[in-house]
Amino acid sequence: MSEAIKSGLIIVVTGLSGAGKSLALKSLEDNGFLAIDNLPVQLLAKFLAIRKESGDFIRIAVGMDAREAELMDHFDEAFTQARYLGYELKLLFMEAADQVLVKRFSETRRPHPLAPDGGLISAISIERKRLAPLREIADLIIDTTHVTVPRLREMVIERFVQTQNRRNLAVEVLSFGFKNGLPPEADLMVDVRFLPNPFYIEKLRALDGRDERVSNYVLSFEETTVFLEKLLDLLVFLLPLYQREGKSYLTIAIGCTGGQHRSVALAEYLWESLKERFSGSLMLRHRDIA
Repeated sequence: MSEAIKSGLIIVVTGLSGAGKSLALKSLEDNGFLAIDNLPVQLLAKFLAIRKESGDFIRIAVGMDAREAELMDHFDEAFTQARYLGYELKLLFMEAADQVLVKRFSETRRPHPLAPDGGLISAISIERKRLAPLREIADLIIDTTHVTVPRLREMVIERFVQTQNRRNLAVEVLSFGFKNGLPPEADLMVDVRFLPNPFYIEKLRALDGRDERVSNYVLSFEETTVFLEKLLDLLVFLLPLYQREGKSYLTIAIGCTGGQHRSVALAEYLWESLKERFSGSLMLRHRDIA
């Protein structure tokens, strides 16, 4: 047999039920991996061969656990075949202390896969012993006993996702009018109805906030300048924190009465200003301009 050429990466996520396997798998999926849970171990090589032939999804994450009776009998052969097909295979093992696993199952009221009718402590012990051979060969073991959900997501991404492949936060700046209803997609909502309204200036009434005359009027007030400085400082502080927590999309909604003048002008200004301070995807939308 000729030496296999590396063509992709596969992360096998396994470990104890309740230790965070699903979250780890989801974190990889959110960062560009094709994620599959509970793929039978004997189908792994066939699946990878198909993916290699098609050239799609060269980064794959597969969840495997003790629910599959044949996992322990065939994992060594399956992993060897995967590496021969050209995949760099990494094994991530998730675990936690028994008392923490019991607490998690009690809180979620989900049955343990090895004890659908009870006997939780015994099931955890059986699973821990059954998966011991996989733990011994794991590339990374994460004990989630004292790990928060955001930190676990961060640990998985730091270990298995290259910086250039990490999914950035996508931010949308949205203008709207309160009289037309609140935007349900808004994550952060800012009310700018405290600013002087161009609607009461006859020569500006028929225009909208994209027009330079309206924009100049709205931005001419000291309270507007001070407000925008404080809002930008807040957003520059918040956006990296939202991204660190794993948020993929964030909508910043700016609202005035009708969604024509003040909110539009400020949304335009905010969008332009964030371009210089935020490296992720940045979009602008005016909901209530016909």
